[in-house]
Amino acid sequence: MRLLKLTLIATLVLSLNTSCFEDQDDNAISASEINDFVWKAMNAVYLYKAEIPDLANDRFSSNEAYGNYLNSFSDPEDLFESVIFDREVVDRFSIIVDDYISLEQQLSGVFRSNGLEFNFYLAPGSETDVLAVIRLVLNDSEASTLGLQRGQIIDRVDGVSLTTSNFQSLFSQVSYTLHFATYNDNGTPDDTSDDSVNSTLETASLTKVPYTENPVYLTEIIEVNGQNVGYLMYNSFNADFNTELNNAFATFQANNVQHLVLDLRYNGGGSVNTATLLGSMITGQFNGQVFAKLNYNDNLQELNTNYNFTNSLSNGGAAINSLNLESVYVLTTSNSASASEMVINSLKAYLNDGVVVIGDFTTGKSQASTIIYDSPDLGPQNKNPNHNYALLPLIAITVNKDDGQVPANGLTPDIQIIERGSNLGTLGDITEPLLAAALNNIEGLGRMAQPNINEKEKPLKSKVDKKIGDDLMFVDIETTSLNRLQIQ
Repeated sequence: MRLLKLTLIATLVLSLNTSCFEDQDDNAISASEINDFVWKAMNAVYLYKAEIPDLANDRFSSNEAYGNYLNSFSDPEDLFESVIFDREVVDRFSIIVDDYISLEQQLSGVFRSNGLEFNFYLAPGSETDVLAVIRLVLNDSEASTLGLQRGQIIDRVDGVSLTTSNFQSLFSQVSYTLHFATYNDNGTPDDTSDDSVNSTLETASLTKVPYTENPVYLTEIIEVNGQNVGYLMYNSFNADFNTELNNAFATFQANNVQHLVLDLRYNGGGSVNTATLLGSMITGQFNGQVFAKLNYNDNLQELNTNYNFTNSLSNGGAAINSLNLESVYVLTTSNSASASEMVINSLKAYLNDGVVVIGDFTTGKSQASTIIYDSPDLGPQNKNPNHNYALLPLIAITVNKDDGQVPANGLTPDIQIIERGSNLGTLGDITEPLLAAALNNIEGLGRMAQPNINEKEKPLKSKVDKKIGDDLMFVDIETTSLNRLQIQ
């Protein structure tokens, strides 16, 4: 992988046919000054630049025309949204922020959390009442200290019953009290028409605090017909924890793991380089071959990069613990995105039917982004001191070695199983529904499918505690001239 020169983007920006207003007075930062940054940055790097006429290099005939254009937007957010391509379908992910420090923290894995992640469901027989079900208790968090567990049901927050109109705001508070309930399926788990929910007196009060997540959440060794199956729940492609990921595979190596179940059901993405390392740990027999490709807009084709399978964590770094597998079982939900999808898509180009996807359709996001700053080269050095705005736009797209990309509607599971709130199961336990389906297949009992998938039983879409880094893949600073290209 070649190193790319930081001066390239600086040259691109400085060579644009427009400039900041030279006749502005020297008062405090104006909307036009930030708008100038937004337009020039998007003109330089946006993946879908060719689809947006206002981003064309010859869009403006003079500084005056450009100035009038910038002044037509009252704030930078409006300008940014005006140059996004097909917001509802294609580019659902590009963002602008007014505090790049907070953005940097979230992308590095530091965020405010009480240690709980939830799935939200419509209550039985209702179109408006909502139940929250704990799907994940983060390790070494306040929630784990309190002994809260996956599968616990909440029907009220601060004494207020959950509904479709209030559940997101209630759970978005920094502090709150959860009120727990029990679920009764009346002995008919496949028929929800007679199910009921009963409130209890049990409560738990929690506060969100700064938290750094180790994405290597859980590893298990499971014996199936005399063979060892490795199970790994991996929740984010965070380069700061590459060693911990490699250590998990060392454990698998030491236990002669012959099958792998890779649980990416809550993994929203992260570093494309870490995703390449994970692909190399699963395999090992393809060292040096193309794992994935990263392609930019028509004006930045010189930045196109191949990511190759490797046998070390970095140049001259620790050796990768590879399993040399010919197959892998990947557990997914609609929360599986970006780098998670890239791993599946890239491995399928080599292992084909050896990649068995179990769960629900994934997000459908194969584009990349990076933090774009208001600086001469759009990087983190020499930033404009007058404001803290930054962009996180889509700037590239990933494909596998055969140029195949993840469909916009997500990857289709080979075995479709949704997470039902009444039966989430225990992660890593052989009876947990998604893992059980993988073990069933490994045991040679066929591809068990979930009967009677009801759309109303699927988790509701939610932005509760959604981190900025969710749905992102990113390229690390050492490998690109666009600083830390984040690939989504």
